[in-house]
Amino acid sequence: MTIGGRQGDAVPASARLTDVADAARVSVSTASRVLAGRGEVRPETRARIEAAAAELGYRRGAERRGRPRGGTAGLIDLVLGNFHDAWSDEVVAGARIAATEAGYDLVLTAERDAPDDDWPVRIARRGSAGVVIGLSGPTGAQLEVLERLGIPLVLLDPRAERNRAATTIGTTNREGGASAARHLLDRGAERFLIVSTEPRYRFGRARIEGFEAALRERKPDARLDIVPVRWGAHPAAAVLEPLRDAVGPELGVFASTDGLALGVYEAAAALGARIPHDLQLVGFDDLRHSAWLQPPLTTVHQPVREMAAEAVRMIDRHAHGALLEPGHVEFATELVVRGSTR
Repeated sequence: MTIGGRQGDAVPASARLTDVADAARVSVSTASRVLAGRGEVRPETRARIEAAAAELGYRRGAERRGRPRGGTAGLIDLVLGNFHDAWSDEVVAGARIAATEAGYDLVLTAERDAPDDDWPVRIARRGSAGVVIGLSGPTGAQLEVLERLGIPLVLLDPRAERNRAATTIGTTNREGGASAARHLLDRGAERFLIVSTEPRYRFGRARIEGFEAALRERKPDARLDIVPVRWGAHPAAAVLEPLRDAVGPELGVFASTDGLALGVYEAAAALGARIPHDLQLVGFDDLRHSAWLQPPLTTVHQPVREMAAEAVRMIDRHAHGALLEPGHVEFATELVVRGSTR
């Protein structure tokens, strides 16, 4: 037997969908859509899948699988490592609105930072239509479970470099960092501090790279120092001494998240430094509390709610036959000028 260029494979006694996908060299979800008569694929791919199913004797609906045969249970899972911060609040709000509009219930699933975390198995048992994972990344074993069961996945602002086999949604982090640098330069800053999380994940690196590139283009010799703040640590304590050494009307500070910017406010208050008179500050995120600070925070807006909503809509379109292709969808950032810069 020859299917997809492989010869001599034995025909399984009871062919499964995974056997068809392996033989046709496609994903389980693609094989499932073709055999169910849903979605658009290239004619040669469709022919290869149908030939594999015929030669293996696969009968759709005959195998017992982890998901309900009659469709999903009307659920979409949102997997986050933390549900207790302003960024997660925005993600949940955007995902919930989109899920409700599409007729789904949104399930909040906590991801533990442990290799034996079995959330994909729990999701499979529920029969969810798909999974949105925010600010994290599944392990290889977890991805294998989702792929084997044909459960679609969208990664929202993943920490690691983009997996070319995954569907991801993010924002223009590099351009956002560049806009922060240009704004501080336009407002007369001469010396610069970047406050960044450690370790620096993909989005944080892009923000810093964008800031540095824009700064060097306009002012190549400007002094720039980077203050690392460990994830989970109180940023004010880490920022206090570097800020004490640099504070002055010529100082421009870029915090790579609004949470870090809040730490700069606290450290400045402890030093008796006034924002924006004794230093100017730009954050990144434009989370809800940013406009409530005194003075209100100038920050780079990323449309977190819209990003989360689009991830849910991708899952819904997939459930109705559209292809969920690997690739990256990017939402634009926008600088929001408030009172923390002159």
